[in-house]
Amino acid sequence: MSKWILIIAGEASGDLHGASLVKALKAQDPGLELFGVGGEKMKAEGFEALFHINQMAFLGFVEVVKHLPYILKVQKALIDEALKRGVKTVVLVDYPGFNLNIAKKFKKFGIRVVYYIAPQVWAWGQGRVKKLKERTDIVLSVFPFEEKFFKEHGVNVRFVGNPLAERISGYEFMPEAEFRAKWGLDPEKKILAVLPGSRKHEVELLLKPALEAAEILEKEFGFKTVVGCADTISEEFIRSIKPGGYKLIKGYQFEIKKYADFGIVKSGTSTMEAALLDMPLVIIYKTSALTYNIGKRLIKIGNLGMVNIIAEETIAPELIQDEVTGEKIAATALKILSDPSLLKKQTDGFARIKENLGKHKASATAAKVILSET
Repeated sequence: MSKWILIIAGEASGDLHGASLVKALKAQDPGLELFGVGGEKMKAEGFEALFHINQMAFLGFVEVVKHLPYILKVQKALIDEALKRGVKTVVLVDYPGFNLNIAKKFKKFGIRVVYYIAPQVWAWGQGRVKKLKERTDIVLSVFPFEEKFFKEHGVNVRFVGNPLAERISGYEFMPEAEFRAKWGLDPEKKILAVLPGSRKHEVELLLKPALEAAEILEKEFGFKTVVGCADTISEEFIRSIKPGGYKLIKGYQFEIKKYADFGIVKSGTSTMEAALLDMPLVIIYKTSALTYNIGKRLIKIGNLGMVNIIAEETIAPELIQDEVTGEKIAATALKILSDPSLLKKQTDGFARIKENLGKHKASATAAKVILSET
């Protein structure tokens, strides 16, 4: 087989899972050369990033249109390089807006397309399922319910386990006392985590109302607010949106969720991490009005938060668009924090999620399928 495999992971969560995949691939075949789109975590495992995830953080329909010339330039460069190096297999990690489109082009050249961490087509209706079926050779699913859905729609799919659950189960946490000491956090104060996302556009829209809510909750419960800063966002950018007395922590995202007593969390991967680390939360989501209105017409499910989708019920409240105000977030959090039955509903849901995600070694299983060429 070709020693070259092209991998495309376009954002922070993709870089995280991509890094584990790169490590697993190299463990199974040390002669592999892996290149494409990734971030610092993938590079640290020996991945050659032709384009960095920081150059690829587009959000929503409006933003994609604005960056279309650049997107097309990146697509052309990746295809040219794949052909030049004789790539036989390309692995697409999440990032569906870009990856589903480029998958079609790779298929035209007879390149095998493996999709790892599939687009949430079960949320967007059957049009995208058809695209996924036509544009991929195999989909490596990370949720059991997803595998069932894809099989019903004729997609070649295999459940490989969940890379996030795998990563957390094998993670060495900094002890809480050490974590608090490192960041000057009072051992007696409960922590309120504010997690506004990994894209600048998200942070611009969500951070200010989330911190306004945090100020109300600090007075009510004596919390200390910790803002989790993604690797893709600068600390200066966070402070420019809303300065204040919060503690800003870059990295240590798992420790933040493990040791926090409550979280205000942007809809996405972080809600899953919250569930796996037993952090009760309220979910917030906001995008441009045009993007939201288009998405609202297309989306086919009742919940946005992955934690609610996997639990198959709304265990964590979701505040969307105009509901994302400091007062509304604070009132919603206050209701949960004041009602033990609502907190129990979340923790019971978290336990079900952990059970459903199974004990598979996702990265190693995915790597084995990718290298099997079947």
